[in-house]
This record gives sequence, C-alpha cells and structure tokens, in this order.
Amino acid sequence: MTRTPYDPEQEGAQMMFDGRMSYGDYLRLDRILSAQTPLSDAHDEMLFIVQHQASEIWMRLVIHELTSVCQHIASDDLAPSFKMLARVSRILDQLNSAWDVLRTMTPSEYTTFREALGMSSGFQSFQYRAIEFLAGNKNAAMMRPHEHKPDIHAWLKDILHKPSIYDESLRLLARKGFAIDHAVLERDWSRPYQPNESVRNAWLQIYRDPEANWSLYELAEKLVDFEDYFRRWRFNHVTTVERIIGFKTGTGGTSGVNYLRKMLEVVLFPELWNVRTEL
Repeated sequence: MTRTPYDPEQEGAQMMFDGRMSYGDYLRLDRILSAQTPLSDAHDEMLFIVQHQASEIWMRLVIHELTSVCQHIASDDLAPSFKMLARVSRILDQLNSAWDVLRTMTPSEYTTFREALGMSSGFQSFQYRAIEFLAGNKNAAMMRPHEHKPDIHAWLKDILHKPSIYDESLRLLARKGFAIDHAVLERDWSRPYQPNESVRNAWLQIYRDPEANWSLYELAEKLVDFEDYFRRWRFNHVTTVERIIGFKTGTGGTSGVNYLRKMLEVVLFPELWNVRTEL
C-alpha cells in the first residue's frame, strides 16, 4: 500500500516566507552559523569552536539572569530571584555537560590545531569575568586583558564596582533587622569580600529558625545551590584541560591546570558554607 507523504501545509502550517519572518530569521541563524571559521584544516577544531561558542551563549543568559537577581534582591522582591537563581543552576549543569563533549578530543587531536589559537585563551572570556564579578569574585587585575576593548572594559568596570549578588543579599539581611557590620554594608564593592562574624551570626540565626525567616532561608539555599553548580563547572574545566594538555602552559600564558586549580579554592559565599558546621 502506497503511503502519501505527510504535508504539514494541509493542516495549516506556514510553508512560504516571502517577506515574513521565519524561524531562522528570528534566531539570526545566518549570523550564528557563519561564525564557525576554523583557522586550520584539523577536523577537531570545529568541535573546539562550537563548544566554546555555545558556552558563551549560555553565559550570556547567566549574566542576564544574575543582573536581574541583583536588582530584585535590592528591591526586596525575592520570589523572582529564586526562579532566576534556580535557572542559573540549571544552565551551569548544561555547561557542565558540554565538557563531556569536549573530552572526546584527545591530546593528539588538540595538537593538530593548537598553534592556530595563538594567544587566545578561555581566561580572557569577558563574559566569564562578568559572571565572576556578579557572583562576588572581584579581581581588578583580571580587567587588563580587556583594555584593548574600551566598551567591554567599561562594562566590566561597572560590574566590578557594583554590589554582587552576595553583597545585595547581605544588605537585605540588614534591612530585615539583622545586625550586619557597617564595614560589610559600606565597603568598596570592587574588592574581594572577606568573611565577617556578623554575617555568620545572621545566617546561623536564619538556619536555626527557618520558619521565622523562610524567604531568607530559601535565598540562602538558592545561593548555595548556585555555588555548588559553579564549583562543579570549574572542577570539570580543570579535569578536561588536564586530560587534553596535561600540565602544559596555557595558550594565554597562564600555568594552565595549576592556574585553574587556584580558582577551585575560591569560595563565593563563605558564611553559608561555614554555618553548616555549627548547626
């Protein structure tokens, strides 16, 4: 029996796009899919490019969400920030899965195009730097790789000098009546955050009586969830790089794996982790 090929137009599907916006038009796929331009003849360079470009697109969304999280917490509007932080955690999980794809590339395959990368390196990602700054890992020295791009440098400087999501959370604790040291609330936002006893005491009080402080308790857990996934992303980055290049110097001149391991020591929300020992 002959089967008639399915024609979605018979059910009302739009099939002609003469002057009307199509799926590809809306997503600007012509621009996105023309951005994969390998600089060598190596087969695996395409994998390297796609993995990093896809990660940068996801990071674009992380920045969008974290920027809004800061604004909502600053406005005492916590419910939307919970949804956004949960979304960011899922994005980081997605980024973690991307490392699994890159790990299919062997050291031998990477060496076939590594020279084509020149001095470019992932640590120069301005979007990753923005995420670090928004999350509270402030380091003005990491602005220097972007001085040749005045617009990007100015954008990062603005984020560097604004309160992070943790800074905004601590200001919220003060507005809710918790005794947070003035030095925490009025500090130089461009400097790395230092653990503070008053902050530890506030979170401890919240964790000991969640029912009386439920929204703040939920905020604390959303922040821990975010950092948990962020740590996994960093860790998987380290193991992926070690698997592919060992302990060679990175293309950007860093110490490679040793540099990335230093990043694993960074704790974004120290009191939220330390308080667990005392409960």
